Amino acid sequence: MTSTLPPAESPADPPAENTDDMAALAKGGRTNFFGFLLRLVARLPFLFLAGRLYGADAVGRFASALIVVELLALICSMGEKRGLAQRLTESEEPHANLVVDGFLLSLILSSIVAFILWLFPAPMFPNGMNSELDILLVVAIPGYALTEIALAAQAYKFDIATTVRARAVVEPWTISIMAGLLYLWLPDAGLALAYIISIYAGLITALWPFYKTYGAPHGWRPHPVYMWRMLTRAMPLAATDGVEWGTRRLDIFILGFFASPAAVGIYYMAQQVASLPQKLKTSFEPVLGPVITKNLKVKDYAAIARQVCQVGFWIIAAQAGIALALGIPGEAVMGLIGPEFVGGTGALAFLLLAEVVAATAVVSEAALVYMARVRNMWISLATIALQAGLTVTALLVIEGMQLRDGFMAAGAAISLMVALGVASLVKALLLTKLLGYPVNNWRWALVWAAAPAVVVGYAITYLPEWMELLLGIPMILGTYGYIIWRRGFGPEDRMLFRKNIGGEPDDAEDLVSPDPLADKVPPEPGPELRR
Repeated sequence: MTSTLPPAESPADPPAENTDDMAALAKGGRTNFFGFLLRLVARLPFLFLAGRLYGADAVGRFASALIVVELLALICSMGEKRGLAQRLTESEEPHANLVVDGFLLSLILSSIVAFILWLFPAPMFPNGMNSELDILLVVAIPGYALTEIALAAQAYKFDIATTVRARAVVEPWTISIMAGLLYLWLPDAGLALAYIISIYAGLITALWPFYKTYGAPHGWRPHPVYMWRMLTRAMPLAATDGVEWGTRRLDIFILGFFASPAAVGIYYMAQQVASLPQKLKTSFEPVLGPVITKNLKVKDYAAIARQVCQVGFWIIAAQAGIALALGIPGEAVMGLIGPEFVGGTGALAFLLLAEVVAATAVVSEAALVYMARVRNMWISLATIALQAGLTVTALLVIEGMQLRDGFMAAGAAISLMVALGVASLVKALLLTKLLGYPVNNWRWALVWAAAPAVVVGYAITYLPEWMELLLGIPMILGTYGYIIWRRGFGPEDRMLFRKNIGGEPDDAEDLVSPDPLADKVPPEPGPELRR
């Protein structure tokens, strides 16, 4: 499906009619950056409590179980995080009915999967269980899947604030508080039970705004034939979501078979810190999806290329700064969790770098899932196969050299970084071919901003650890941010930080239920999927 449009205009020169799209993306980006800060503040108590109270071994066994639970839950959400936007855009059915179809199908699939995993729990616990109550983790699968769909429905209406509340406030603070309280009564099962409670707290947080936005379904009844068609259509998206998520968790699963529970726990904690900047790019997807589907309907490929490049640079610029701020004082960051986790400093550095190189793949995939979903799925499958091969090879070599747990964690992180870099290159090339316009998120200003930040970071490593954290991280971010703003950000980039775009007010209520493009969706329906 190669574009027949000649590249008559550069994606860097946006026409006036696409300003609203960029405004929507910028507003979503601002909301999600606020969500990132909330997530950072909320995640640290859990990491501290889990590391200090439960220890590396318990965290490692908990992490191994979580991999299986969350992967199956994501697959049971049927790719609705991105596919729902296309279904709602193409169909004339009431939107509430379409979302409820997804709810019902996901609930059926996730309940079946949870029951099978209850009967055969061995894949969840390669290193054993912390408590017999850990088996209850399977009940989190339906809650996780339904939350994904509810948040995707809100994102279609450009309500990113609900995602921020559920994922950045309610879930992390609930698991932190419950992990601390449950340790007093059920120290062996505290992590698992706290996680289950946090998942359903997030689901409640997502469902209430969904009901206020969409209302109750009208004239809805389940249709097995339609649901089967919806399932078959969703499978490539579900597989792609599962693979993309799995690339961040496969290493933990493999470590569970090759390394001690302590090594898994160290790697998991490093990954939890490194996954904070990952949320910056994944939370753009709900905003980018509706904008891309709208432009696909009118075959405006130049606008899609421009939006992918713009969002990609925003993400890389933010992630690079965060990677420097967390990676340079990495020993202090990991030592805050607990002395036994300091060995994961190398893994933390490579995981942070992996998130930077993966940004191009994520934003390219935001368009590929609509334009070439099967080819995108095969690239994703090849990526995870490459990662598995690299990880197993690295762990076997490290095991043969009889190195410590920290080296095991670092080997898995390097394998992930290489696999994600290859995926970014391949997906960007494919999208360039399909659009007929170049897709490239790299700018040399990133180097000019990173260089002085590294110098400042190196200097602060001579300070005591508490000063590295309290003073060093802000100093690194401030140095990097100042230079990237002065040397790297043009007028469109700075739109991300402007509350007034196009002279229109952007009051605080917009963050609660932003809907800047609700009237921009073309009225003509596309091919009907339903009945």
